[in-house]
Amino acid sequence: MDENAEIWRQYYKKALSRPHSKRTEFAASLNASNLKIATDCGCGTGCDIHYLEQQGYQVHGFDINPDSVAICRDRFGAKSLVEISESSFESFDYPKVGLIIANSSLFFADPSFFEAIWGNIKSSIEVGGVFAGDFMGTKDSWAKNYRSPVTPLSESEVKALFSDFEVVRYFERDETAKTSLGKMKHWHTYSVVAIKRT
Repeated sequence: MDENAEIWRQYYKKALSRPHSKRTEFAASLNASNLKIATDCGCGTGCDIHYLEQQGYQVHGFDINPDSVAICRDRFGAKSLVEISESSFESFDYPKVGLIIANSSLFFADPSFFEAIWGNIKSSIEVGGVFAGDFMGTKDSWAKNYRSPVTPLSESEVKALFSDFEVVRYFERDETAKTSLGKMKHWHTYSVVAIKRT
């Protein structure tokens, strides 16, 4: 087994016990579109899918990692409102939604496709719908020489993505702290919750 797959496996083991993100709850409460449909980009072990399905959302979750997809298919196989796909950001077919969740996942979008990926995400959100997610900043220690392609963005690049949105929450994290597997790294991220206005 390659080292990358083993690292993700350890991460998923830890993530299975984690509750859904409070930000997902907040974003769902802001959804003023007429669609109770959500996409969870890079859905991991499905903690946010579980929460959204409980709120009556039809949820499309996707992840590029087969382990993640297997875990979610086991968890949600009997749930008619949940559909899980093994897919990358650039190959996923984004349905029209009232909510897009991209918690700590857009970091791993292939930079050569990022513009097209963001275009697909943005156009899939109905007016009044909500985006909630994180972007990697340029000072993050994973921004250079990470084990797979990543898309670091400057603050002005992140802000430019939201010209058609009302940004409700915006937070920059710039600190050295542990990863969920206990390794120290420098985190530089931008977290955004925004409502699509046009």
